[in-house]
Amino acid sequence: MKTKTAQSIFIYRAIFSILLTCTLFVPPVAAQITNAPFSTLIQAERGVIVVDVEEFASLPGIDGRPAHMNLLLDEPGTSRLFVNDVAGTLYSLPYDGSQVSRYLDLRQSEWNVDVKYDAIERGFHSFAFHPDFARPGRAGYGRFYTLSDVKNAPRPPDFRPVGGQNTHHTVLHEWVAEDPFAETYDGAAPRELIRFVQPYTNHNGGHIAFNPLAHPGDSDYGRLYVGMADGGGTGDPLNLAQNLQRPYGKILRIDPLGSNSRNERYGIPRDNPFALDPNDGALDEIYAYGLRNPQRFSWDHGNGNLFVADVGQSVVEEISLVPKGANLGWNTWEGSFRFIDPGEVSVSDPRSDSDVVYPVAEFGRFDPLTLSQLAVTGIHVYRNGPIQQLKHNVLFGDAVSGEIFYFDANILPNGGKEGIRRILLRDESGNASTFLDIIQEKNEQQGRDATPRADLRFGSGPNHQVFLLNQQDGTIRVFVED
Repeated sequence: MKTKTAQSIFIYRAIFSILLTCTLFVPPVAAQITNAPFSTLIQAERGVIVVDVEEFASLPGIDGRPAHMNLLLDEPGTSRLFVNDVAGTLYSLPYDGSQVSRYLDLRQSEWNVDVKYDAIERGFHSFAFHPDFARPGRAGYGRFYTLSDVKNAPRPPDFRPVGGQNTHHTVLHEWVAEDPFAETYDGAAPRELIRFVQPYTNHNGGHIAFNPLAHPGDSDYGRLYVGMADGGGTGDPLNLAQNLQRPYGKILRIDPLGSNSRNERYGIPRDNPFALDPNDGALDEIYAYGLRNPQRFSWDHGNGNLFVADVGQSVVEEISLVPKGANLGWNTWEGSFRFIDPGEVSVSDPRSDSDVVYPVAEFGRFDPLTLSQLAVTGIHVYRNGPIQQLKHNVLFGDAVSGEIFYFDANILPNGGKEGIRRILLRDESGNASTFLDIIQEKNEQQGRDATPRADLRFGSGPNHQVFLLNQQDGTIRVFVED
């Protein structure tokens, strides 16, 4: 596998050199519009970190295919890990990974959720446990939340786009367990908080999470962040990400236990950036906007920074900081460059709008390490864990190729690829391998055809553990000390 990967990188580098030469030696006017705005490569050897990785647990497959794992997180009050399959199942695991239990199946008819799953971009996106989930007497006791695509229903939606095809709905649900420590969910059917009409089949939901750094009494405690993609369609054709009257292409921030929203099913925090002016026309729920597909966001335990991994259109994948009220640029900008149309950006005036928050790190389609089909994923900020070489770095990756990267969390880069370095994994034979190499080797052991893509996701556990998920071999892996 390692030889094959090395040969592939050599070939891709050769192709990139030809493409780069063609880009650099075109007439000056034409050179302003390009599909390859980066003149340098991600350095394949410079600053490489090699980390030991072990198999931690295996999830059962569904309908003859491996589990499509999407998110793994720690619920510290009950000392369990939880991981979901996009098809609609939520599993629990003890901290040693010794047993996988089905905690909740959203597809069961008694819940009336009606998950719409198509193995591409629709299904059970994300889940989050209220920070008081395991604290008796607190308002959030037993409560957790799921974001999933569902089939159209006669229920009136809370939000509609301006146009599109109304392909399905995305719904944020609240579940209340009677006993949070029970092996399986023992509560009633969920309560619907928000229902979104989706204009297209792709780019529908995203990540939901509570700020793990907030404590009782803090203004951010118990506030649920909801990542909503731009609704799909090529190039955000409905211009939703920049439309402050629509929730698409945004990170929303709500109080799931409140009731001062328009539908009276959740609350609007008073310190939300657009809640301060009731006459500005912007949705009070918005925390940040100008996103295409906020695949993951995460907080830095060292300084509170919020990072987002935003999947690009055809040219730029980006990791960005997310200050309150930030405009991250899409679809006027794709990363640091003005968006022209799908597959092209302008390099004539990069990062020139002072009102836009540009990426701290970004990479493009023609980098040989990331093959050619790519989608940024992340994010784990590694601060105080036992693996010394990972300390004070922001970990992220490319979902498709399975390449894992990092940059310095203390000295953030200023866009582009310059600050990006690789992380390789030490396999069972002691070789430095890519994540895709390791998945393909597992496929061979399973008697499956070697997958051409990894579908990488990160998970976070207790004691600063970093987990690697994928959608191709059903195996959860964890970084370990050498």
